[in-house]
Order: sequence, then C-alpha cells, then structure tokens
Amino acid sequence: MQPRLLITGANRGIGLALVKHYLDDGWHVDACCRDISQAHELFALVNTSPQQLQIHPLDVTDHAAIMALSHTLADTPLDLLINNAGYYGPKGYGFGHTDIDEWRKVFEVNTIAPLKIAEAFYPQLKQAQQGIIASISSKVGSMTENTSGGGYIYRSSKAALNSVVKSLSNDLLPQGILSVALHPGWVQTEMGGPNALIDTQTSALGLKKVLDNLTPSQSGQFYSFDGTSIPW
Repeated sequence: MQPRLLITGANRGIGLALVKHYLDDGWHVDACCRDISQAHELFALVNTSPQQLQIHPLDVTDHAAIMALSHTLADTPLDLLINNAGYYGPKGYGFGHTDIDEWRKVFEVNTIAPLKIAEAFYPQLKQAQQGIIASISSKVGSMTENTSGGGYIYRSSKAALNSVVKSLSNDLLPQGILSVALHPGWVQTEMGGPNALIDTQTSALGLKKVLDNLTPSQSGQFYSFDGTSIPW
C-alpha cells in the first residue's frame, strides 16, 4: 500500500520542499495550508502528481476545521504526520517589551495546534503499521543550547512543543505510534532570512532521512536535520 503523509504549512519553505521529496519517493501527500489562494506551487505539483497529492485548506488554530478534516480522512491510514506550520512572532524586542497578544498567538500555532492535530489524527495513525508524529521544533527551544537569552516568545513555544512531543511518545509508543521533535537547521526561508546557512532542499532531505530511519527507541527524542541528537 502507498504510504501516506499529512503535513501542515505545506505551501512554502521547508513544508513545500518536504512535499516534493515525499512525492518523488512515491508517497501520497495530504498537504495542508492556511490560504490555498497562495499555494501556487502546490497546485502546480497537483498537475504533475494528480493521484498522489491532495490540497486541504486548514488554519491550524481552527480546532473545528481540524476535526472536520479528520472526519473526511477517517478511513485513511496515516503513516506520517508532520506538524510543520509555525509562526515566529515579533523580532527585535528585548526584555521588558514582550507582546502578550503575540505570545498567545505563537503558542496557539507552535504548541497547541500540534497537539490538537495529533489528537485529531490519532485514529488514522493507529491504522498504519507504525505511525509517526514529527513536529518541527527548533534548537532555540533547547534549554542547554540557550546561551544568549532573549527570544522569549518563540523559544518558549518550542520548548513547550518539545514537552508535548515527549509526552506523546510516552502515551502513544505502546500503541505503535512514534513521536519526535526535529530541528530543521537555520534555513533560507521567510522565517529564517537570507543569511541562513542551508537551503530548504538540504533541510528537507535531511529531515526525511531522519524519519525514514526512525526506530521506536528514538521516539520522544530531539534530532537535527543532520541526524545529530539535540539536548533538551
């Protein structure tokens, strides 16, 4: 049976690169993005892979929409769920200037949504031989790696996401579902900026390699796109 991936934030950057690599590898991909009117490259891929790619409009903070999509795909075994959609929030602010409303928004997208999506698609993951929940985190969420301070909003959202991943691994591994946090590297995207160290292709290829070789003993861990382990 053709393996199946559901991925959020699929219309650009790392998400789009992952879609392309999984299509090239023969997977069926359910690609989700908030605004399908901006998903021009995804629709171009549908023309070349009409049997492999489905595009779904999805705002990851709309929990009713998440459940509606789960009901639509109720009888679909899901081998891999990638929580890729993310939001950085404000940049350049310092201590004493934290925007509380933006902090809530970042947590909604980066931390709450991945768990709600995992809960919604748990039945589909159970139908697969070994389902995987992969959440795109960042090493700025690592306590050990935080040697510069600042970045309170984004850092805390990713640290909290890592905690969600760890709990998911404890709860779901006995049922054959793996959960892992992934650092994509500093990538040349809208979020990463033009001075980033690697391009989306390098990041996506590395992430896919980590996931292709993931074992149950690695569930609940935190890995970089190059396969190295990152301390919490």
